[in-house]
Amino acid sequence: MKGAMLLGPETIEVRDLPVPEPGDGEIVLAIEAATTCGTDVKVFRRGGHPRMLKVPTLFGHEMAGRVAALGKGVATFKEGDAVVVANSAPCGDCDYCRRGRENLCADLHYINGAFAEFIRVPARFVDRNTYTIPKGLAFAKAALTEPLACVLHGMDACELDRYGLGTEVVLFGAGPIGLLFVGALARAGHRVILADPNPPRLAVGRELGAAQTVRIERGGGQADKVRALTQGQAGAWVAVDASGVPEVWVDAINSLRPGGLVNLFGGCAPGTSIPLDTHAVHYSELTVKGVYHHRPDTVRRALDMLADKDFRADLLLTAEMPIERTEAALRAMIAKEALKVVIRTGA
Repeated sequence: MKGAMLLGPETIEVRDLPVPEPGDGEIVLAIEAATTCGTDVKVFRRGGHPRMLKVPTLFGHEMAGRVAALGKGVATFKEGDAVVVANSAPCGDCDYCRRGRENLCADLHYINGAFAEFIRVPARFVDRNTYTIPKGLAFAKAALTEPLACVLHGMDACELDRYGLGTEVVLFGAGPIGLLFVGALARAGHRVILADPNPPRLAVGRELGAAQTVRIERGGGQADKVRALTQGQAGAWVAVDASGVPEVWVDAINSLRPGGLVNLFGGCAPGTSIPLDTHAVHYSELTVKGVYHHRPDTVRRALDMLADKDFRADLLLTAEMPIERTEAALRAMIAKEALKVVIRTGA
């Protein structure tokens, strides 16, 4: 089989590799479509990831395909089934899992290798985070299950029920995650103000249901510009950062009204920090949250949402390339020439 191997920072080699064999409780997935994401770009640039993988290795983690082989004892699936495999699997037994916070599992396992024709899926993933694709849902759109599951986990953390239907939400960052937030928030009946420096991405945000968009400058200092668009210019009840830029984290916090909640969803580079106005946090009763990853519940919900033809998540799929062009796909994302690239394996 062909697979894209990450060898180090910005170094990929497409190799011919043996097709994996399933062990007990495992499946082998023939990958029909994999999608690129911002985490793949970080991994490509840095040459690895402290939690998820070490080079040399196959990589990529948003995938959909068909079951090609079954290991001993697998009864949930059969050969030929169309499935999505989430990129992590919790233990189900630790304190976090018992509390429904599987994203913080003390023994969370990750899987990578989606930029290949086949992938061996370990038993824990088969048991805990692999799902049948609803009929009529295309593989490429189904591959968006993982990022949308992260977004739905992020929405849960926003406590939107506390603020009510039609809550005004300021969203910083119109990359793929930010745009999925826009689509999911608008679908749930909330009013989204989307802020980003890139006009074409703001246009996609409007298609996905943003009530207002605003072009901002890079480097922060844009909170007043965004607050001016909120009702009464008082600030938003909820703000979400989907940029992963420390200066924008500050803008997101400063765009809130008293009693508001900020969801710092975009992961910043290790070692970075931000100043925090303790007076504002205390006297305005602001809620500040860091939010990470997804849970099995949000994976299931994401797959159901993607099966709805009216949910236009496929607007994010702006290019298709074969495995041999995996590096070109990631560089297209870096250059902001593509939102997400579908890697077609030819399996």
